[in-house]
Amino acid sequence: MTFSFHPEAEEEFIQAIEYYENNEPGLGYDFSIEVNSAIQNIVSFPTAWPELEEDMRRCLVKRFPYGVIYSIEQHGIFILAIMHLRRHPDYWKNRH
Repeated sequence: MTFSFHPEAEEEFIQAIEYYENNEPGLGYDFSIEVNSAIQNIVSFPTAWPELEEDMRRCLVKRFPYGVIYSIEQHGIFILAIMHLRRHPDYWKNRH
């Protein structure tokens, strides 16, 4: 199974990497590894995480307060958000 990012989710991911890297060299890299690990787990076991809403699921990222919001589509996994868990929880809902 493959995956793709919503453009805003990809931008969130890049900005979070930059934020962590600016705070401590190497931390952005660590964050990217943990998010990519979560994505690979999602690709391998797409139904393993609970539904937030109909067809939307969230996989938590280890070590960082983030979750990967995704849907299972015919063509693969579609990542809607790389969401900081303390951000407004519904901000990503209008993404398709």
